[in-house]
Amino acid sequence: MAGCVGLGQMIFEPILEERVFRFDCSEDDRNAAFPSISFENPKIRDTPIANPQKTPTHIPTFERVTGQQIVNIEFPPSTSFYGTGEVSGQLERTGKRVFTWNTDAWGYGAGTTSLYQSHPWILVLLPNGEAIGVLADTTRRCEIDLRKESNIKLVSSSSYPVITFGPFASPTDVLASFSRAVGKVFMPPKWALGYHQCRWSYDSDARVREIARTFREKKIPCDVIWMDIDYMDGFRCFTFDKERFPDPKSLVNDLHQSGFKAIWMLDPGIKKENGYYVYDSGSENDIWTQTADGKPYAGEVWPGPCVFPDYTQSKARLWWANLVKDFISNGVDGIWNDMNEPAVFKTVTKTMPESNIHRGDTDLGGRQNHSHYHNVYGMLMAQSTYKGMKLADEKKRPFVLTRAGFVGSQRYAATWTGDNLSTWEHLHMSIPMAIQLGLSGQPLAGPDIGGYAGNATPQLFGRWMGVGSMFPFCRGHSERDTTDHEPWSFGDECEEVCRVALQRRYRILPLIYTLFYFAHTEGIPVATPTFFADTKDLELRTHENSFMLGPLLVYASTGKDQELYEMQHKLPKGIWLDFDFEDSHPDLPALYLKGGSIIPVAPPHQHVDEATPTDDLSLLVALDEHGKAEGSLYEDDGDGYEYTKGGYLLTTYFAERKSSTVVVKVSKTEGSFTRPNRRLHVQLLLGKCAKIEAWGTDGEVLQIPIPSENEISELVLASEKRSKFRIESAKRIPESDGALGHKGTELSQTPVEMKSGDWLLKVVPWIGGRIISMQHLPSGTEWLHSRVDVNGYEEYSGVEYRSAGCSEEYSVIQRDLEQAGELESLNLEGDIGGGLILERQIYVSRKNPKLFGINSAIVARNVGAGSGGFSRLVCLRVHPMFNLLHPTESYVAFTAIGGSHHEVWPESGEQLFEGNLRPNGEWMLVDKGLGLALVNLFDIREVYKCLVHWGTGMVNLELWSEERPVAKECPLNIRHKYEVRAIP
Repeated sequence: MAGCVGLGQMIFEPILEERVFRFDCSEDDRNAAFPSISFENPKIRDTPIANPQKTPTHIPTFERVTGQQIVNIEFPPSTSFYGTGEVSGQLERTGKRVFTWNTDAWGYGAGTTSLYQSHPWILVLLPNGEAIGVLADTTRRCEIDLRKESNIKLVSSSSYPVITFGPFASPTDVLASFSRAVGKVFMPPKWALGYHQCRWSYDSDARVREIARTFREKKIPCDVIWMDIDYMDGFRCFTFDKERFPDPKSLVNDLHQSGFKAIWMLDPGIKKENGYYVYDSGSENDIWTQTADGKPYAGEVWPGPCVFPDYTQSKARLWWANLVKDFISNGVDGIWNDMNEPAVFKTVTKTMPESNIHRGDTDLGGRQNHSHYHNVYGMLMAQSTYKGMKLADEKKRPFVLTRAGFVGSQRYAATWTGDNLSTWEHLHMSIPMAIQLGLSGQPLAGPDIGGYAGNATPQLFGRWMGVGSMFPFCRGHSERDTTDHEPWSFGDECEEVCRVALQRRYRILPLIYTLFYFAHTEGIPVATPTFFADTKDLELRTHENSFMLGPLLVYASTGKDQELYEMQHKLPKGIWLDFDFEDSHPDLPALYLKGGSIIPVAPPHQHVDEATPTDDLSLLVALDEHGKAEGSLYEDDGDGYEYTKGGYLLTTYFAERKSSTVVVKVSKTEGSFTRPNRRLHVQLLLGKCAKIEAWGTDGEVLQIPIPSENEISELVLASEKRSKFRIESAKRIPESDGALGHKGTELSQTPVEMKSGDWLLKVVPWIGGRIISMQHLPSGTEWLHSRVDVNGYEEYSGVEYRSAGCSEEYSVIQRDLEQAGELESLNLEGDIGGGLILERQIYVSRKNPKLFGINSAIVARNVGAGSGGFSRLVCLRVHPMFNLLHPTESYVAFTAIGGSHHEVWPESGEQLFEGNLRPNGEWMLVDKGLGLALVNLFDIREVYKCLVHWGTGMVNLELWSEERPVAKECPLNIRHKYEVRAIP
């Protein structure tokens, strides 16, 4: 451990620019710190600037405990927190705790604490509207604890510096400063901002061609089709299946002819197979990640046993880049890096052992174990892929999408929010999740529109497309064994909504492209929370139904029972004029333009390359209270790097009301591009979707006569009536598509929530009565989380895995918010056949709200007399599957009936305890990383066996009753409880 000081204030020095400070525990810690991987130029972090004019306004304190550096920063009351990278749940992060540890988090929930990316970064909004940024510059697992109001607590291995940015006048200023440290987003090719269609998997070139043809036939805009892992030969990267994708070049040529680009997946896991040229080449060049004893590590992924490139070595990154370079010659337009946390199957940690060795470059940190480099593995892979694409063609901008990432990933790749669910909750979360990534330096982000896992309903899919079409990154994606999730897959009404939603996107692409130019050059975010328009409005700080693209405000309904035009639209102060493209619909977001703004609009093309420079240019103009407005349009070739040499046109348009005329003109230009000879269509917004239109020539002054006040009032009133009629007469998307007979499971019903005492539980009666979320509110820990149709808390009626009881539809018999002796209870029952019912009562005790209990029973409801009143042989098997937040620091502990003490660790596999080896009425799942244990208490007279089974990132703590027939007078019961205890 560096330094000898155990606690106190951190020392600081100014770096980078005014108001940016580096804090360390001591001089020794400063000198011993690992190189920065988040900073674009690591030397900047380590070099103080001369003659600073400012000193820090908030100085962190630190404490060292058992090798951990604990940092606290106090802020004034009513401070708000944002950022923390890729996180689920609420927008404003007070009350939350996350752990930066890149995790394959398929089917995550609102309380999941580690997702696919790690951003130890917090954007702090002070009560006065000023903002500060805080970065814990460590690649190791880091706890970000925001549970205490107006306080940031950071915990990670000693020692690491903390960097603060600000206070600045606005969060935009903080993010611009942050980008000058960690780098700005790469400039995407314009086609990458169109709509992307993906699925696991379009399993043949014939199916890909069919998808492309259908988009064009139905005139639904789209630019990109994606190929998931099934294009490969046996999941071997850099290969093609000779039967299903025999000629990828020909396929891509055909796609290009129709205006499509093709993106192909590459994973880090390389099949360990002699004769496979990638494996042979990597072995010859000695580039594999090693085990602690110096041998190439092999872990199970899609192809079977795989080895993993050690991207911390420059020779490995170059080796990978050259493979990518050659791969591009097959007609590859973009590359998708998946599974790069790195994900590993059949292991409790879901990843490779932390003891693995990376022989990293000195400037990255040198030779370290995997725990040091885990969080940057995906970013270094994306960097290598990006470099390979540039090697293939220096005149094209690479497009890389990465699942795993770290602070700085935006320099090389876009990202998405991982394997989400087709539920209303995930639709709602997609707004704050995409925004949080932008507030953490990664603006090119979005969700899998429609949800990845499970079947969307028509209404859910259409509503999601309406919102998703406005996100910076816009892609529909779904997993195998679900219904088709293309825009035309949910009936005519949904198809039309999707078509209009994507036409909207293509209309505003000039605005989105302009915003990305400013993000690339100035570090200004693309999509922002609504409170950016008024940082002093405390109510806006938690608003999640709307977001902004520059001055354009997108207001959506994201709840199943929410009607957009029956909601009160909370808008920032000032002038906000609603408008549409004569396309308003109850399932599409409402659009508002901020007074004082001008945004560019294009015709709704079918794909980006269909546009030409001479197309009509439209400007939407919203005057402010002074009768003025201003806005920008950025144009270049849409690809390549001529823009870095001045080959672009950046136009600033200005509008001003002068008496009874509004004058629109070009006030400023930048770049060497010649202005195209095109018509200019100006639409002066009046509100209520009313507008005054005028035509002219772009670059010339245009004067628009303003009607009288009475005429304007009549225009607005008439427009309001037309808009209302359009909304009321719109063909609504049906809530479900039961008549279509789709396969798979419908996940979009709303779970029953029980929030009482220390617990928040979510129950899905319609599939096994399972508990899918078990969140302990005081600690912010979600001990159990699953998707709707598998895992979670299940109960079976036999010793066989997933026997009757786990998937039947249960009925809610009674729900009481306050019952004698209880705070809240939920009574369920499910018919498990043979005259048997599985009853379950879930409750929180009034006497001890720290506990919640489950009373379950298999009862004979209608057993035939011919059987003597006895049922078949049954066993009540309680099967909860708990999440492991810290797999290597988690174990099961108990004292047995016979007095022996047991600690069951993941490496012990599955263990069954019977007789006197059973726990004596309680056992606990201990998480040393959290300092907490989930304790399960039960009646030993009812429990005959206890089973521990370790899975990938999960553990089962099962309770088994005896196995016997039941009758009306003698049911099988298991009554048990859960509580959380602190451990020493």
